[in-house]
Amino acid sequence: MGGAIDVSPTEIKLKEKKPGQRACDVKSEKGELCCGHLKRWYTADEETLKQVGKDVELYRCERCHTLYRPALEDHSSAGLNYEVRPVNMFGAFVRKVRRK
Repeated sequence: MGGAIDVSPTEIKLKEKKPGQRACDVKSEKGELCCGHLKRWYTADEETLKQVGKDVELYRCERCHTLYRPALEDHSSAGLNYEVRPVNMFGAFVRKVRRK
């Protein structure tokens, strides 16, 4: 009868996200693009975190579940580059008035 089969953990393939890329570019067997939206993946499982690392920014396609990491030169993907501006009591941004 059958013996014990060693099952090796599947290796995760990471693709690098191009600057400004928001849709998946994986082709199916028919040659069609997936075009699923890439969403930030905060809830990675333990197996993925072991292979990729703990504090890694990951994106996952919502259709085919392909994993992406952001490109180094893409600063828009982190969402952390913004200009701090003061807000008035009504919630509107305050412009600095330049006097001559």
